[in-house]
Amino acid sequence: MQSNLVETLIGAIVVVIAGVFLFYGYSTSGMRSANGYHVKAEFDRIDGLANGSDVRLSGIKIGTVVSQTLDPSNYQAIVTLSLAPDVKIPDDSSAKITSEGLLGSNYIAVTPGGSEDYLKDGSEISFTQGSVDLMGLISQAVFSTGSGKDGDKKKDEAAPSGAAPSAPQ
Repeated sequence: MQSNLVETLIGAIVVVIAGVFLFYGYSTSGMRSANGYHVKAEFDRIDGLANGSDVRLSGIKIGTVVSQTLDPSNYQAIVTLSLAPDVKIPDDSSAKITSEGLLGSNYIAVTPGGSEDYLKDGSEISFTQGSVDLMGLISQAVFSTGSGKDGDKKKDEAAPSGAAPSAPQ
């Protein structure tokens, strides 16, 4: 009987400690309900961007990504952002998808414009830049055939000896 009581107390302590960790993680993660104003932005690529991703201005989190949809008429990705109500952003601001490093997560970086009018609930950020395909850039650099000894050989073979290469048209 004594060992059952000790085991029950230890189990209860473990459950309480787990609850404290869950509460701490929830309160510091910023995953609470988004209670700001919503704006939309249209991107050509949103690779690696997820719901809940940060929206940052000058490196400071000012909002989160709420939803992602596809516009069937132009095949662009429409991203809905929830921005903090105390942050006023000029309506000619730009947004781009960037990453925290080579292996970091993606977020939306907002660059403020110079307009005296501000984005309102339901507005759209007009100037956007989609994400960069890092793997595509790396493979293009690694497997590029336009440089090095093979590339020089191909250039020499293309132009007859003594003739100047033709100008691009």
